[in-house]
Amino acid sequence: MALLSILKYPDSRLNLVAEPVRDFDDNLNLIIKDMAFTMYNSNGLGLAATQVNIQKRIVVIDISEDQNHLMVLINPEITVFSNNKLFEREGCLSVVDVYEKVERSSNIICKFMDQNGELRNLEAEGLLSRCIQHELDHLNGKLFIDRLSSLKRDRIRTKINKLKKQT
Repeated sequence: MALLSILKYPDSRLNLVAEPVRDFDDNLNLIIKDMAFTMYNSNGLGLAATQVNIQKRIVVIDISEDQNHLMVLINPEITVFSNNKLFEREGCLSVVDVYEKVERSSNIICKFMDQNGELRNLEAEGLLSRCIQHELDHLNGKLFIDRLSSLKRDRIRTKINKLKKQT
């Protein structure tokens, strides 16, 4: 397994929209293993392929405390968003040391393919729902900070630029 390099904001590649996966082969399985290894090594709850500069619609998620419940979503699509919204803090492996409250649906229904190309459906709530919505934003070229006010985004950009100058 390889540790992949995670793109950091404001890298413009984070704004690219991912392409659907068409080949369910050994290369796909290798990408998934490398993404999971990278996510676990970075103490993340989820990772989208676009965050590691792979422009494919692949997401890995593990919200379990002991990191032993890996979920792989290929070509995921949210088909139902609940009207009940939650406003909670989020962070991101691509936006280091920034945590802000973001509004998300509390419950969703998601369809996706597994590693074998089999179509699946998943009802998710709470943290899993938030995590799926966050990672699917990545596949669509969006970051959680894009959901914030322009004033907050400007403050985050200033903070990140200041941190870059210090390193």
